[in-house]
Amino acid sequence: MIKVETKSLEDQFSKYEIARILGARGLQIAMNAPLLIKMSKEDLELVNYDALKIAEVELESGVLPISVKRPFPQKRGDKLKRVKEREVSEEKIEKKKSEEEQEISKEGEIMGLVNPDDEMETDSDNESGGEE
Repeated sequence: MIKVETKSLEDQFSKYEIARILGARGLQIAMNAPLLIKMSKEDLELVNYDALKIAEVELESGVLPISVKRPFPQKRGDKLKRVKEREVSEEKIEKKKSEEEQEISKEGEIMGLVNPDDEMETDSDNESGGEE
């Protein structure tokens, strides 16, 4: 006994490919293309002569001569190089952090940042001066 495995539509095609196939075949049927399966009048009335439903029946029966072309990604000839990790000592890390902090403090002085003490003085001035 020979066992024939048939794949379901979801296994063969993605949902986007199924939608594209049904849309293309439904358009053909709507433009009076001949049907690829024989359907009785009762079956056609059952689907209300809907081109998409007829195309779906044709797709499920496996008679559509439509193939899907899936391009493969381009192969790269370049081999990836392994990144060499540099060991950084704790001293260098601390030195870098202190340099960044000094740079930030210098920029803060240039911009005239407010110190927390200055903020307290302005808050007390606003409280007494606002009730005049």
